Amino acid sequence: MLPTTLFVGQQLLFIPACASTNSEAQQLLIKNEATEGCTVITHRQTQGRGQRGNTWEAAPGQNITLSVILSPSFLPVRQQFYLNMAVSLAVLDLLREQGLQQARVKWPNDLFFEDKKLGGILIENSINSHSLQHSIIGIGLNVNQLQFAYPTATSMANVCGRTFDLEKVTMRLLEHLEKRYLQLRGGHTARLKYEYLQVLYRYQEVHPFKIGQQQVQGQILGVDEDGRLAVEIERELRYFSFKEISHVI
Repeated sequence: MLPTTLFVGQQLLFIPACASTNSEAQQLLIKNEATEGCTVITHRQTQGRGQRGNTWEAAPGQNITLSVILSPSFLPVRQQFYLNMAVSLAVLDLLREQGLQQARVKWPNDLFFEDKKLGGILIENSINSHSLQHSIIGIGLNVNQLQFAYPTATSMANVCGRTFDLEKVTMRLLEHLEKRYLQLRGGHTARLKYEYLQVLYRYQEVHPFKIGQQQVQGQILGVDEDGRLAVEIERELRYFSFKEISHVI
């Protein structure tokens, strides 16, 4: 089965098991064997990588684990977080289509339902001069897995009370990804940012955060062009990069 797309997923490589789909995609780029939209899918990933150097673990054959190669040379380096926004919205488009209306993106790239993690996104960019050359979009999404080692994890099946056709859901994800990527390529960055903020976890709500060893109360007010989280703390607007602040859940 191939997705109904122009290029995303039209070159599709299925590997029953591998260390990391992002690593496999990187090798295809090195060998010059990948066209834009090339997609690597596996049912078993043994060394999946997540944000902040974390590992991503998923039960074999029950979840979506894939990487897509894109060539966003139109995107300046300083605007690369717009790609994160587009990809996050694509996954949320899928989740909402499948009945998870309350799904949210937790900055920078986690997918949440209520206070539990549904999946994650890892984007690895290579830079050419002042723009992006290639981007490897790694997506892990919990679909049919019912039990997790961590109580903070959940799945589409847990939330909806039913199992999903994994292949069909994967193809729909690739279709949503292409649609959002074309929106980005068309220059609709303001619209993407607006939609991203509307589905941002705990946006404009007062919640606890951790900065280093200190816990504070803050309110998320936005995300800047560099992808930094804008949080108002004690009436002062402060900006934080990926490892400088975390939610207290």
